Amino acid sequence: MRPKTVQTAPDVGADGSPSKFLTPSRIAVLVLVALGLVFIFENTHSVRIRLLVPVVTMPLWGALLITAVIGGLAGAYLVRRRPPRSR
Repeated sequence: MRPKTVQTAPDVGADGSPSKFLTPSRIAVLVLVALGLVFIFENTHSVRIRLLVPVVTMPLWGALLITAVIGGLAGAYLVRRRPPRSR
């Protein structure tokens, strides 16, 4: 015979407590991401950007989006590489 398993609703944890998916910090991050995307896509005019030697003309939203992605990747790398905290 199979042991009985407890089925819970998706928004309830195994111990019956509410799910911790939408914590205040995650909500804050989602709001900041939404505001950042609005800011990026509202700035659609073309700008000249100097990359060491060449001068590139591109939409400002593209430059902002590239910068945000590079910053997000760098932040994710640093968080992942953080040594474990000792207790």
